[in-house]
Amino acid sequence: MSQGPRSGLAAVSSALLAMSRHLEVRDVLKTIVASARELLDAQYAALGVPDDHGGFAQFVVDGVSDAQWKAIGPLPRQHGILAAMLQEAKAERLADVRKDPRFEGWPAAHPDMSDFLGLPIRDGDEVIGALFLANKLRPVGGNPPHPPCPKPDGSCGFTQEDEELLSILAQHAAIALTNARLYERSRELTIAEERSRLAHELHDAVAQKLFSLRLTAQAAAALVDRDPSRAKGELQQVAALAAEAADELRAAVVELRPAALDEDGLIATLRTQVHVLDRAHSAHVTFDSRGVRALPASQEEAVLRVAQEALHNALRHSGAEQVDVTLARRDGGVVLRVTDDGSGFDPQQTRRAGRHLGLVSMRDRAGGVGGVLTVDSAPGKGTTIEMEVPGG
Repeated sequence: MSQGPRSGLAAVSSALLAMSRHLEVRDVLKTIVASARELLDAQYAALGVPDDHGGFAQFVVDGVSDAQWKAIGPLPRQHGILAAMLQEAKAERLADVRKDPRFEGWPAAHPDMSDFLGLPIRDGDEVIGALFLANKLRPVGGNPPHPPCPKPDGSCGFTQEDEELLSILAQHAAIALTNARLYERSRELTIAEERSRLAHELHDAVAQKLFSLRLTAQAAAALVDRDPSRAKGELQQVAALAAEAADELRAAVVELRPAALDEDGLIATLRTQVHVLDRAHSAHVTFDSRGVRALPASQEEAVLRVAQEALHNALRHSGAEQVDVTLARRDGGVVLRVTDDGSGFDPQQTRRAGRHLGLVSMRDRAGGVGGVLTVDSAPGKGTTIEMEVPGG
């Protein structure tokens, strides 16, 4: 390497340490790509993790702006050079990727690339990813690297030494990626086990309370006529047992706070859930967020639960063709709005008929975090549910 062996070794060491510092798969992928690009002086770097359907489960890039990446479009498929990396499981070093017979073109917004270096990332015999570098930057004197320039001799800007260095990086990337996957799997199992434990404890505790409540209520009913004073005492016990059961249920709900909310935050969690519902139902479901910052944990959970309940009603009961979810700032607060074009209902008549459609629960959740819930609906006019909370 042009920087000399000592600085090159230090750069490799820094890259490996950076990879081992992260446990989340996405963070590991980003670190691998950034380290490879910096270490080998490339203009662009990418790492693809294949799925089982001819595409990529994850594809991380470095050197491409967010605006460029968005303009490029959907994740690439496994074809051309990308497929060669995964299927043939060998290194590829090309003077001009555009002239390779396997090249199948790029989307219009894709940056132009010439020299190319690619390596599979392997875990034993399994190819778990592929690492790509493009456009070797050429340092001029002591100045910072310059953009790629045409090579009159037709050679690849990436050298055999670059390939060997990337091979070392790929081997350690396989270890880091495998460890990150094991960590995430272990965490998922831990969460599942903890939730199972809580479910058993909740069932046992609440079942006992409800059983006692039922017996006490039966005793009170038997005493109403012949011993009203004792019946009153039994009814007071019923109230106490019901309060204890409610407290235990509330505590369990707090412990079962959605894992995705803790990891990704409210906006990302809502966006993901709306995307899933849009694919799972015939109705078109959309999500839009405008200028909302993070909220306290209790408010985020309440907003998420109200959104889930409102979406459930819209998709299961209203026959809506369009459901829109928005989260926006308003007068120093945050407003969640779920609107559908479904059959609608009369909120007053629904309340009198004892069919709440989850409205009581939604109002309780809103009120519990200092918020307000409003429902605007009429038969044949669709429904809009708004929840406003302070902050954000």
